[in-house]
Amino acid sequence: MDQPFTLVGTARPKPEHATELRELLLSFVEPTRQEPGCLEYHFHEDRDEPDVFVFYEAWRSKEDLDAHLALPHLQDFWERRMDYLERDLEIRYLTMHSPYGTRDRHA
Repeated sequence: MDQPFTLVGTARPKPEHATELRELLLSFVEPTRQEPGCLEYHFHEDRDEPDVFVFYEAWRSKEDLDAHLALPHLQDFWERRMDYLERDLEIRYLTMHSPYGTRDRHA
């Protein structure tokens, strides 16, 4: 398998939309984990800055990520994201140097 296509994103919501955004982003977790090519999908909240949300995604390929981002509910979110956010999403694309082995996943 080629190296996974990974990213980390940070969302800083407007204070009045933090709860709504948290619920919306949480609603994406399980369906995304079921998508073809999704290796990992995690949603976090910063311990030092409550209401700052961080997501980590690992995809089999960039094409799998692109297919995910083309889904209607994500297109809708992308078009409306600034209704929720103080500033645009911060997204960092990563090169994974320590991929999981089959042994690691079941330990």
